[in-house]
Order: sequence, then structure tokens, then C-alpha cells
Amino acid sequence: MQKGEIIFLNGVSSAGKTTLAKTLQAQLDKPFYWLSVDAFDSMIPEKYNNRENISVVLKAVSAMHHTIKNFSDMGLNVIVDHVFERQDWMDECVELLHEYHVLFVHVTCPLDELRRREKERGDRKIGQGEAQLSLLNPIETYDVTVDTLNSSKEECADEIIKLLNYPEKFAAFKTLWLQRTK
Repeated sequence: MQKGEIIFLNGVSSAGKTTLAKTLQAQLDKPFYWLSVDAFDSMIPEKYNNRENISVVLKAVSAMHHTIKNFSDMGLNVIVDHVFERQDWMDECVELLHEYHVLFVHVTCPLDELRRREKERGDRKIGQGEAQLSLLNPIETYDVTVDTLNSSKEECADEIIKLLNYPEKFAAFKTLWLQRTK
């Protein structure tokens, strides 16, 4: 069975990953399932979703990583909406998915826009996106970067969709894997 394609959106909170994921789903000419770290986080019982029970949170995120692989193994295409808040999360994804067709997309916008979006949303801790900025990978580890302020959500989606025709350009996870194994 042919593995499903994976569009892996990584960026800080409020960068536009969810909006972009939904736009991609609407524009793509075949089904892509949306797997979001926020959805997996919301599955954790509230009383366990805290720093005192970090192992519960870590298991849920790991389950998401394995779910991405399982979907692809079943021939299902996936859009992943994630923020690598920890190096071991990225390491696990790279280990699981380096042999898969993963288009690694950096979703970004300027800091002032992050702050504005957080205030507008009202469901995020103010400063969360800014605090996550230092956690992101260097720009050269992505296959493509999209700026959700300077390009419309449709333009960002179009740029990603065009790249799906060139799987040989899906090199980021393979490169990250090779860097780890040196």
C-alpha cells in the first residue's frame, strides 16, 4: 500500500497553522486528514493536563506522532498542525517519519501580529507565541516557509500545494535524520 502524504505545519501559537490547515483541506483535490496537537491536548483530562503530570501530556503528544505515521501507513494523507515545544518531540517525529513523504512547512508571521492575534483570540495566554519563538528550528531545516501576514491564507496554501507535485523536494526530515545519525 502506498503511504499517504504528510504536510507538517510547524510554528508558534497563533502563527496561523490551524487556519492554513483548514484552507488546505478546502483547496486540495484529494482528502487530507487534519491532526492537531491542540486536539490531542484537549483529549487529556483537565486535572492531568498540567506540569505536575507532564508524563500524561508527553504520552498524548507521542500518541499524536504515532497517529501521523499510522494514518500515512494506511494510505491516508495528513495535515499536521504542531509546534515543537521540545526537542524530543521533533526527534521522535523525525525518527518515525524520515522515510515518509513529509513536506515540512514553517508557518510564521511577525511578532506584532502574533501579539495581536493572541489578544483577538482570547483563548491563548498572552506571550505564548513569543515565548515559543526560541524553540523553532533554524529556517534552513524546513522545506518551505509561509508568512501568514504578508500572504493570504489562500496564497500560503497555493504555495504548499504546488510543492506537493515535487516530492523530491521533501528533504527536511531526511536531512534532520542524517544530521542526527552522524
